[in-house]
Amino acid sequence: MTEKACEYTLELTMEQMRNIFGRHDQYMKKIEKDLGVDIVNRNGAIRLIGSGEAVEKARHILEELKHYQENGNEIEEQSVDYALELEKEDSLDAMSQMDADCICHTVAGKPIKPKTLGQKKYVDAIRDHMIVFGLGPAGTGKTYLAMAMAITAFKANEVSRIILTRPAIEAGEKLGFLPGDLQSKVDPYLRPLYDALYQIMGAETFARNMEKGLIEVAPLAYMRGRTLDNSYIILDEAQNTTPAQMKMFLTRIGFGSKVIITGDSSQKDLAPGTKSGLDVAERVLAGIDDIAFCSLTSKDVVRHPLVQKIVKAYEVYEERQARQALRDKEKNTGRSGSGQRNRGNGNRDRVSSGER
Repeated sequence: MTEKACEYTLELTMEQMRNIFGRHDQYMKKIEKDLGVDIVNRNGAIRLIGSGEAVEKARHILEELKHYQENGNEIEEQSVDYALELEKEDSLDAMSQMDADCICHTVAGKPIKPKTLGQKKYVDAIRDHMIVFGLGPAGTGKTYLAMAMAITAFKANEVSRIILTRPAIEAGEKLGFLPGDLQSKVDPYLRPLYDALYQIMGAETFARNMEKGLIEVAPLAYMRGRTLDNSYIILDEAQNTTPAQMKMFLTRIGFGSKVIITGDSSQKDLAPGTKSGLDVAERVLAGIDDIAFCSLTSKDVVRHPLVQKIVKAYEVYEERQARQALRDKEKNTGRSGSGQRNRGNGNRDRVSSGER
């Protein structure tokens, strides 16, 4: 028996409709397709038509997006996609909690907030722990949110300086061919950190604090032999450290400091056969108080929606490859065991034959 169609009417202003509907109504079409409802605009009165469950879900999503927009947020395709994802998990109310957590504002006045549950847990972990490992694929905001937290703490005088570092794994021959002094040679590897600083702090403020030595951006090798007190320290691209480099870095931490280590184990640039310091640290440091590990996934990607699909496709591919490698290993182990048993039988046959 076909479920009876239900209807619900939601009042929206023209400004709200422009933001929530998206260009050429693309967001509404996405909600219609995903939930199986019809959304009809009648001069600001939005009618939702469909099954009772579908209409209720659509109403919940539209009202959450309405509140999201009223709080000064720009609704993007990622916002709509994530709202649909949260509704499927009965977690849409968490969107309001994320929206209420404003870390700081960019120089252009744009608020910086966690946009996913994974990002919210990551930000909370940074607040509550001395050392935090932010692990996950590109586009999940690992470095950007860490930078926002660092700048907020610096402005509030919770720390006296910010230290940003990355392993420059091509610091040998390849860098030698680049023109300029050492700083010019390593700057390309540190550019993502500069970009985040410019956007959140502003180029002039950054330059002024850089000259005073209050903000330092340097290759990981420069950390050796130092003790870093009362600092906010961010190690980016940590998957490209060796175990020795990671140990060296972690033992630089002094009193009053907070450390955030970010990395993506699926994007290592180390030489084949070289262990990653990030992978080793996960095994060695798990369970130590005041150290937190936050794993972000493709659901937490906040770049273009296509990036999320790309990351998800690679995750599926890599899982399939890992399963195939495990099956091949088990098959080869089985063959090896069978061969040994056969050789053992042959030896027994030869002994029996000799005895006879």
